[in-house]
Amino acid sequence: MESELLIFSGNANRELANKICQYLDVPLGTAFIGRFSDGETRIEIESNVRGRDVFIIQPTCAPTNENVMELLIMIDALRRASALRITAVIPYYGYSRQERKSAPRTPITAKLIADLLVSAGVNRILTIELHTGAIQGFFNLPVDHLFSKPVFVEHFTKMNLKNIITVSPDAGGVERARALAKVLGCGLAIVDKRRDRPGVSQVMNLIGDVKDKTAILVDDICDTAGSLTSAAAVLSERGAVKVYAAITHGVLSGPAISRLNESCIEKLFITDTIPLSEEAMKCSKIEVLSVSELLGKAIRRIHNSDSISNLFI
Repeated sequence: MESELLIFSGNANRELANKICQYLDVPLGTAFIGRFSDGETRIEIESNVRGRDVFIIQPTCAPTNENVMELLIMIDALRRASALRITAVIPYYGYSRQERKSAPRTPITAKLIADLLVSAGVNRILTIELHTGAIQGFFNLPVDHLFSKPVFVEHFTKMNLKNIITVSPDAGGVERARALAKVLGCGLAIVDKRRDRPGVSQVMNLIGDVKDKTAILVDDICDTAGSLTSAAAVLSERGAVKVYAAITHGVLSGPAISRLNESCIEKLFITDTIPLSEEAMKCSKIEVLSVSELLGKAIRRIHNSDSISNLFI
């Protein structure tokens, strides 16, 4: 029954939660989320959740550790309050870039976060554009992994761009760029990149012909924008008429905004999985596309036990 659906939000992205509630025409559940004097997270669920199908909207973006703890404590509070089912809606899954041992004596934090969520008592995960799809296997419970592709396809179709080509800024993102290229009916190019350490990369080569074309760089995360702006510069040097970027998660830390402002990127399209900083909101090159309708549709279908497969175009 629709009346059994209840949505809560942590402090990470309350604006997105409100948009989702507006789309679903349901009120946002009330909960006190504050801090004790020593900084510990204090949460009290104020709505009655007994026997309810509960969804928590909480991307684990910066401040990552605080937002992770908020989510874990909310799950624990809801479980102890006898919620029927608890679904963690994590538009941006923090720590996902450490999904394997890339060097000796390093952690696999994506698995650690998964273990913490399961231990807290979550029953289901709904997320968007994981850094790698294999993270779904870190959970021994249902994971609905959505993609931002429908949002970008709709927007680029409205823009009516001509002679386009999608570009992956590295080898790891080829599948993502190819999927967008297939729907848009265009070609694909790949930037060959070498990463010496986190946040530092060097473009080595370009696979594909971008001359006289409108290039769309496609990636899941834009952090310091170093890789993105370097790839854009290469595309421009190789004859691309215009360069756009479509990024799901706008982390945009450190020198990201200054790099974007100085780059040849015409416009960076990002979704609202992560709330923008004041500096990013003032950047004329950034345009935000909302995933609230996409998540709202998924939440409704999960709640009604309907298939969400047609959300994957």
